[in-house]
Amino acid sequence: MRALGLLLIATAPAFAQAPDADRAAELVRIVRQDCGSCHGMRLTGGLGPALTREALAERPIDSLVATILHGRPGTPMPPWRAMLGEADAQWIAAQLLRGFPEEARAAR
Repeated sequence: MRALGLLLIATAPAFAQAPDADRAAELVRIVRQDCGSCHGMRLTGGLGPALTREALAERPIDSLVATILHGRPGTPMPPWRAMLGEADAQWIAAQLLRGFPEEARAAR
């Protein structure tokens, strides 16, 4: 898992502050398990919409960060602000825009 975190840190865009390897591993787990429980284990959709690079291509990163932190009222999407800071949400959004599922599978 540590190698996966390092791969994702190395590929993060400059505007997303890269977390240390331990935090990156925690964030990967959150995305895989917690987000995956609604968005599909491969993030290709389920109860929630797909979080693939293609599905998010037209979404501004600020919009994704706001959705992660504040949720979407009236939908099952909860706010994650209690568990994630702004930098965490930016890093996750950046990874999703870069193709988080494909990169993570390649690192195994």
